[in-house]
Amino acid sequence: MLLLNYRDSRPIYGQIKDGLRRLIVTGALAAGEKLPSVRSLATDLAINPNTIQRAYAELEREGFIYSVPGKGSFASDRRPEDPARREELIARLRELVAELRYLGVADRDILALMGEGSGQ
Repeated sequence: MLLLNYRDSRPIYGQIKDGLRRLIVTGALAAGEKLPSVRSLATDLAINPNTIQRAYAELEREGFIYSVPGKGSFASDRRPEDPARREELIARLRELVAELRYLGVADRDILALMGEGSGQ
């Protein structure tokens, strides 16, 4: 499910948060699907439960997951409104497109790749 890279400069909770966000965005974790409990995931990854809790708290604050007291945390079925995140991703996409063009990838191939992500 999640892999941690201890050589990565990002903190562990950030890697967990990014990994879970990626699973939700790609549909690997479906809307309404239950996430592993904090303790269970902490045991699986051999890390402190507080690290998992921090990642879950940030994902909930961002709207990617929601929690139900006594039941657990679940992938959200709504898309979070986060203009700052949207702008950050658009800037990253522009950088990637510029680099792909520099490497000789044709615009039609870039567009085809982008269409793959939207299910077209």
